[in-house]
Amino acid sequence: MILVNLLPHREAARKRRREVFFATLGVAALVGGLICGAVYSWYLAQIEGQRSKNTFLATEIKRLEGQIKDIAALQEEIAALRARQNAVEDLQGNRNLPVYLLSELVKQLPDGVYINSMRQDNQTVLISGVAQSNERVSELLRNLGNNSPWLTKPELVEITAGTVALSPRDQRRVSNFSMRVGLKRANAPKAAGSTPAGAVPAAAASTPAKT
Repeated sequence: MILVNLLPHREAARKRRREVFFATLGVAALVGGLICGAVYSWYLAQIEGQRSKNTFLATEIKRLEGQIKDIAALQEEIAALRARQNAVEDLQGNRNLPVYLLSELVKQLPDGVYINSMRQDNQTVLISGVAQSNERVSELLRNLGNNSPWLTKPELVEITAGTVALSPRDQRRVSNFSMRVGLKRANAPKAAGSTPAGAVPAAAASTPAKT
């Protein structure tokens, strides 16, 4: 006996395939939505974390900028205080320079050399005087250049011949000279073991200058 299926089996199979397809599509859409939601949540968490870090960094940067401004102000104050301190030290040291100058001239002045005038311009001293001979002037230059911790770089400006009348019948030839010499600052000769800035040299008190 032959059995013949008269039901629309092709349509039923087609319907089942459609149902399976839509079910699979729904599951895929659900899984895709879950994945998208997870990725979106992860990105939101990363963005929020980065914002928190940016806020923290901005706060720290502002705090550091304030500290930098304070440090710059302190450095300016320190520089100003050092400048004032150096100015005071220079004034305290340089006020004794005339004493050191006279003391050194007393020590380094050879016999037969006499000073008529001195003029100081900052750290330079112009000396004018009379010597018995040119050799005495040369000796004075050597003494000031080699033996003095307070005087440096002596330079002969001018030397001329002249005469001095010791009596109406006795006239002697002399050399009129002018020289320029540098005066060191008060802290320069300390390394050479010279007189400290606060003390007056004994030679200035005990030995008079030749005039």
